[in-house]
Amino acid sequence: MESNQSRADVCIILEGSYPFVSGGVSSWTHELIKAQSHLSFHLVFLVAPDADLTYRYELPDNVAGTTKIVLQRIPKGDLRMSGERELLARLEEPLLRLLSDGGLEDLDEVRAILSPHRGRIGANILLDSRYAWEMLVRMYNETYPETSFLDYFWSWRALFGGIYSVLLAEMPRARIYHSPSTGYAGLFAARAGLETGCPVLLTEHGIYTNERRIEIAMANWFYEMEEDSLSVHRLPRQLSEMWVKAFTAYSRCVYDAAYKIITLFEGNQVFQLMDGAQREKMVVIPNGVDIERYARIPKKEGGRPPTIALIGRVVQIKDVKTFIRSCAILQENIPDLQALIMGSTDEEEQYFQECLEMVNHMGLENIITFTGQVRLEEYLGGVDVVVLTSISEGQPLVILEAGAAGIPVVATNVGACQEILLSDHHDANPPPPGGSVTPLSNPAATAQAVERLLTDPFWYQRCSDGIRERIRRYYNKTDFDQTYRDLYEQCRQRCNVAVLEEAS
Repeated sequence: MESNQSRADVCIILEGSYPFVSGGVSSWTHELIKAQSHLSFHLVFLVAPDADLTYRYELPDNVAGTTKIVLQRIPKGDLRMSGERELLARLEEPLLRLLSDGGLEDLDEVRAILSPHRGRIGANILLDSRYAWEMLVRMYNETYPETSFLDYFWSWRALFGGIYSVLLAEMPRARIYHSPSTGYAGLFAARAGLETGCPVLLTEHGIYTNERRIEIAMANWFYEMEEDSLSVHRLPRQLSEMWVKAFTAYSRCVYDAAYKIITLFEGNQVFQLMDGAQREKMVVIPNGVDIERYARIPKKEGGRPPTIALIGRVVQIKDVKTFIRSCAILQENIPDLQALIMGSTDEEEQYFQECLEMVNHMGLENIITFTGQVRLEEYLGGVDVVVLTSISEGQPLVILEAGAAGIPVVATNVGACQEILLSDHHDANPPPPGGSVTPLSNPAATAQAVERLLTDPFWYQRCSDGIRERIRRYYNKTDFDQTYRDLYEQCRQRCNVAVLEEAS
């Protein structure tokens, strides 16, 4: 664990994203920090045990320090400790409540039990001791006795290892704690609010619990323990529910702790309310882009072939295979089509290999190019249509960036895509559409919408003008930056009051 203990203005808690992974949340984080150059930031990185920790971004100068926490990895701690049996007995009930329908009070109870022993207690007692084993067996018999004990055992260790790693880690000193997601990052933010009394902000891009449900449903495996060769390749339905309940409880914890629950578009708020968010805390702050930066990109002309692009990581949740299938349909009527898949390929290497095999099997090697991670501005001038086939999104920055450059978009009906491309935003005189919205996993519909843009000049120009105006009117980065500047100032004032009250 590495850290810097000077008090920062803002501590941002990041789970599996910035600065190690490129994409929407990472770009959002990077731009947010740069825009608030008058504030100092401390970054907490929650990472998987086998994560690639190569920086994909250069940290801005106002990042004062970092703390790295490896999820599900906690120090061994003392081999024995006086009262360990009683301590684990006290943990059992609040942990069970937390992982079912629990919330902030249960998290606080678990935290309060562990806190006096931080620095001494660890895996030896919490995961590997006789009393931990007895607690595990009791929990199994009480909750999921009809499932495989081996499956439950590894789920139990993974879930509890995650909770313990968050609760036992060092807490950086800051005036504001800000998480771009719920999950373990939200759990850490909730703990920060409990321990420091300082304000907690949550900005949900996509809905974490929904994305975890999708991943659990799609995964060929869900977790694997490095210590041995055992792995669970398909969780039983009951244990899948156990994981989903846990993630929902983590969301509830940070919703309860947060001063403001922010999301990027109104559609997300329905799901937040379902997961326990309080309506009076909820705020919508749309993403914003530097409009002039993308509007200045020159359009490449001169007899080039029609070119479309999927801009995103090559991972299952982006459903790159639907994009590939739509390209196969498109090339029948547009034989000189060129298609770019622009994004990192190393996050889900098996999925990337499957996509490559699909391209080869369909004979699309001369049409589809995987560029890897690129500097977007160098490519956008040669792109006619941006395509998103994702099965889950928040408010995709790539649509805003493409739109600022006047490039129409075809996107699946997820997240804020319909709102960006088609909504009237309660505007009496809304701009024209910015493209088309298609059903999920429907390559024929995607191909049809793209083909219309590439073959109907009037429709293309209408959508190009429409999306450019939509981004200018509703998604200007200047407005975004000022909103967060004001919100951070409100939080700093609240923190100062809390510190003064504590001192008195």
